[in-house]
Amino acid sequence: QVQLVESGGGLVQPGGSLRLSCAASGSIFSINAMGWYRRAPGKQRELVAVITSGGRTNYAGSVKGRFTISRDNAKNTVYLQMTSLKPEDTAVYYCNIKYIRYSGSVLRDYWGQGTQVTVSS
Repeated sequence: QVQLVESGGGLVQPGGSLRLSCAASGSIFSINAMGWYRRAPGKQRELVAVITSGGRTNYAGSVKGRFTISRDNAKNTVYLQMTSLKPEDTAVYYCNIKYIRYSGSVLRDYWGQGTQVTVSS
């Protein structure tokens, strides 16, 4: 079994900042990519940012320059620092990992439960 514990969501005013965390534990041999996705009301889930085990990052164009993804490999934890938040950033944010359970096994996908981020005055 794998567990993803997300934290850090909440209500913030436009222009404010939040930091999301996602800690992975359980039957994990290694984690390839860790990322954050979001689903806004009435919209499909979309990629926000992803980071590989080697530290390469990729961002959605709408958050580039405002959000920063990072990870602590020793803690199997990924962070999303969000600054200059806008109302359109309001969404449920989901943590995702691509991992393998043991050496030589297939790459698996796992999602967190989601954490609400609301940007409103």
